[in-house]
Amino acid sequence: MTLLGLLAIGVCLRIAISDLYARRVPNTWLVAACVIATAVIVVGQFSAPRLPWIPHVAGAALGLLALLPFYAVRWMGAGDVKFFAVLGLMLGWTALLPVWVIASLAAGLHALLVMAGRRLTVLLPGHLQMQVNRTSLQWQSHPALRDMQAARQGRRGIPYAAYLAMAAIGWVLASVYGGVP
Repeated sequence: MTLLGLLAIGVCLRIAISDLYARRVPNTWLVAACVIATAVIVVGQFSAPRLPWIPHVAGAALGLLALLPFYAVRWMGAGDVKFFAVLGLMLGWTALLPVWVIASLAAGLHALLVMAGRRLTVLLPGHLQMQVNRTSLQWQSHPALRDMQAARQGRRGIPYAAYLAMAAIGWVLASVYGGVP
């Protein structure tokens, strides 16, 4: 496994945890990952065999440009766009399409499950609806969940950065152990 692959896994784990917990993508982690990845790529130019830098720079530019329209129409946050660009820098442009497709499919499935859950609750018989409401209230009063809701500060939505992170981890592991180029 390459140093950039290890860096990608570490950053992806941190981003996934942060996005799931607080619906935030920390800029400090993105900047640190960008600086470290850039340093690794630059140092890779002076070692044998040379690390090609064009796929990584193209990946960063492509990652930024690919998700920028979704940010412009307010379908996703700026952190998701920046994170995808940093992933492009760490993994190269060839990894972006599979990571994006897998993350988008997971996010779409998430949205379908949320919408189906809301519709199914209404269709339940009265006594089951009361049980679901009672369980939901009990779950909402749990201290860990209250802390998580406080950390989110009212932000809702699908944790797209977490799905990007999990898809990127899968890509790195598949490329190392599964024969993916």
